[in-house]
Amino acid sequence: MEVELIAVTPDAEELIEAAARTCYDTGDRAGADSAAKFIRMLIRRGHLSVLEHAAATFRVTGVSRALTHQLVRHRLASYSQRSQRYVGEAGFPYVTPPSVAGNADGHRAFDDAVENARAAYERLIGMGVPREDARFVLPNATATEIVMTADFREWRHVLALRGHASAQWEIRRLAIAILKELKRQAPATFADFEIDETKETITVVKEKGGGNNV
Repeated sequence: MEVELIAVTPDAEELIEAAARTCYDTGDRAGADSAAKFIRMLIRRGHLSVLEHAAATFRVTGVSRALTHQLVRHRLASYSQRSQRYVGEAGFPYVTPPSVAGNADGHRAFDDAVENARAAYERLIGMGVPREDARFVLPNATATEIVMTADFREWRHVLALRGHASAQWEIRRLAIAILKELKRQAPATFADFEIDETKETITVVKEKGGGNNV
């Protein structure tokens, strides 16, 4: 799996602060270091709509179709994915789950199934079946590439859900990789998101205090 940040709103947290201060008519209180404290206060209050002014775009490669089938359910985002209709999948790479890789018999059965699907796909293409129909035999394990854009509010929602312990292992790893980059780009906006590297999970920690000084 490779995760690449390919675009992010410039000065994202300063933009969020400027937009939010419009609501309170406190633009004169903005300073060189005021954005971080102000944004964390907004998040504690639940004033999250202002986070929609900033967005980030990621390119994700080497993940399974099983993962992207889950990811694209988040409808407040935009996606561009490698097409199996227009792009050939002969010799396609695939993702093996750890639970399969750690089971010798299971791993052999898994690889056999993928190789059978690959052979069937290539036979169909050789028979003149169009890619859009031959792809029906491809497994969810098939590796793919996808570009996803979402605003910061939606990223918080996606990462909280997909980084949770109950989420599937592969999408949890994706969520962690994305969160690490977003923490670098907008540390205050994602300050309450904590990563447990051992468990490969994300936890949202509710910060105390709110204050009325905006």
